[in-house]
Amino acid sequence: MASDPWQGHDSTVLFALLLTGAPALIGLTAYLCSRLAKEARRRITPIRALRDASLTAVTVALALYLWGLLHVLFLDGQEQAHECERHRPEGIPELVGRRGDFVPLRLVCEASGGRDYSVVIPGYINPSVTVLLVLALVAAVASGFMHHKQRTPTPKEG
Repeated sequence: MASDPWQGHDSTVLFALLLTGAPALIGLTAYLCSRLAKEARRRITPIRALRDASLTAVTVALALYLWGLLHVLFLDGQEQAHECERHRPEGIPELVGRRGDFVPLRLVCEASGGRDYSVVIPGYINPSVTVLLVLALVAAVASGFMHHKQRTPTPKEG
């Protein structure tokens, strides 16, 4: 129920992400491993290298995100509440709720006075995923730009 202040992560969304993310991770990993074959390495171009760098960054980001989801999956509501209590900063008299966010991935303990703090998800997950996705975007745009430049005929001088 959405009005429940102790709801945590929606288990339907959590399982859907895990059940779609795992095969995607396996598929991306298999593709990237195929790029290491001798024949594929012989045909490498800067455009393909940037494409593969982009896909590698996406693959690592997906793996980290799924790793964070597994941290949530293996803690039931009682254990999540215990983690909130265990990490409660000094000066916070009581907890008033808990919520789970998927973007960024976090389990937020809501304290009285409007002070919130995150637990359970390792602190390196969200910053790493962000940096990796930015790198993936930069590499993909560079690859696309190089591909477009290669395909576009240069005007003839008269």
